[in-house]
Amino acid sequence: MTQRRTIKILLVDDHPLVIEGIRSVIDTINHMEVVGAAGTVRDALVVAARTAPDLVMMDINLPDVSGTQAIELFKDQQPSIRLLMLSMHDSREYISNSVMHGASGYVLKDVSTSEIIAAIEAVAAGGTYFSSGVSDVLMRIGDAPPPAGPLTPREQSVLVLVAEGKSSKDVSRALEISARTVETHRKNIKKKLGIATTAGLTRYAIESGLLDASPH
Repeated sequence: MTQRRTIKILLVDDHPLVIEGIRSVIDTINHMEVVGAAGTVRDALVVAARTAPDLVMMDINLPDVSGTQAIELFKDQQPSIRLLMLSMHDSREYISNSVMHGASGYVLKDVSTSEIIAAIEAVAAGGTYFSSGVSDVLMRIGDAPPPAGPLTPREQSVLVLVAEGKSSKDVSRALEISARTVETHRKNIKKKLGIATTAGLTRYAIESGLLDASPH
C-alpha cells in the first residue's frame, strides 16, 4: 500500500493557545505535520520561505496586516501555497473578501477537531472548504443574492465543479463532455456573470447557494 504524502502545515495566529490547540489536533494525524508557526504575517512569510508548507492555516485578524492583505502577500510571494482562513468572525464581508482575494477555505474557530482535519484535507487536495457555520451565514435567507438565473443547468454544474477547484479535465470527466465544451461553458459563464477570475466564480457560487460548502 502506497504511503500518503505528508501535508506540511504552517499555523499563523497571534494567540499561542490557539496554535497549540490546533497543533495538538494535527499531531494526531499521521499524514499531517506542522512545520512552523508564527504570530504575524511577516514572520509567517519568512517561515514559509524556509519550510515550504503545502498549506497555511491563518487567522483572519493579525496584528501587522489585514486578512485580505495577508492573503495577497502569500499569493504574491508563495503562490503555490494553499490558504485556509481561521476566524471567530462569521461576517459575510470577511468570508467573501477572503474568497475573492484567493483563500481556498474559511473555518470558524469553534468547529470540531474533525472539521479542522476535513478542512485541511480538502484545501490541501486542491479543493475548497467552508465550515457549516460559514455556510449558514452565506446561505441565510434574505442575505444571499438571488440564485444564478442567467445560467443554464449545465453551466451551473460546470460552475460548481470549477468553484470546487476542479480542472477542465476533471470537469470534462465528471460531466462526460469534451474539454473543449468545458472551456466554452467557462467562457460563457464568465461573460454572463461579468466575472473574470476563478476566485470570483467561487465567491459567486457560494453566495448564490450553488456550492455545497458542507463536508462530504
